[in-house]
Amino acid sequence: MPEVDAEIDLVVEDPDSGFCGAVVGFEAGAVVLEDRFGGRRVFPLAPAAFLLDGQVVTLRRPATTRAPAPRVTASGSVAVPGAGARVARASRIWVEGLHDAALVERIWGDDLRVEGVVVEPLSGVDDLPDAVRAFGPGPGRRLGVLVDHLVAGSKEARIVANVTSPHVLVAGHPYVDIWQAVRPARLGIPAWPVVPPGRPWKEGVCAALGVATPADMWRRVLASVNDWHDVETPLVNSMERLIDFVTE
Repeated sequence: MPEVDAEIDLVVEDPDSGFCGAVVGFEAGAVVLEDRFGGRRVFPLAPAAFLLDGQVVTLRRPATTRAPAPRVTASGSVAVPGAGARVARASRIWVEGLHDAALVERIWGDDLRVEGVVVEPLSGVDDLPDAVRAFGPGPGRRLGVLVDHLVAGSKEARIVANVTSPHVLVAGHPYVDIWQAVRPARLGIPAWPVVPPGRPWKEGVCAALGVATPADMWRRVLASVNDWHDVETPLVNSMERLIDFVTE
């Protein structure tokens, strides 16, 4: 049975409870694990008690331990110890729908709460210029908008061209839907299926992958995302720009 030093930040799983976390410290005869939500649990350093990359191992306390590294958020930012949610700013970030909002929360939620930025889902961007005028952006009331499929010549690009306020930043990504911004390897597929023009994209993806419904597929997509490494770079870059813009 392999024995492994329980170095700080080593990620292991307790197979009995399913709790997966990084080593953050020790107690008498036990190790302290912290999951990606910041929850901590203590487990005895018993023989063959943990899984490391799917393999059963025995953890042992190292002869010396280094100080724990600063905790980082799912977006890669250094977490602010003890920071609670800030009172919401007047500025906002809009995204195209509930799936977009859930994925943004999954990765940037900690950062946005510290900054006091609220993310609000739209039902598409067809009426974006009118919605922006109704919002009334200004120097202390900035607006960031994340747009799917923002590529040259697209319907989305034509709509966005009508938003001209200096207090609004529209940033997008080239993917048809926010699902497609998730790296396909995270879902165990070589690439996202190509859906013929004229067929609803989500339904086409489900048919190609043998998934019953878009709701089932969405649960699978969201569960595959742990942090910013699991999504494509254009989405990461756009979200970072939007957060910077509304918090300046």
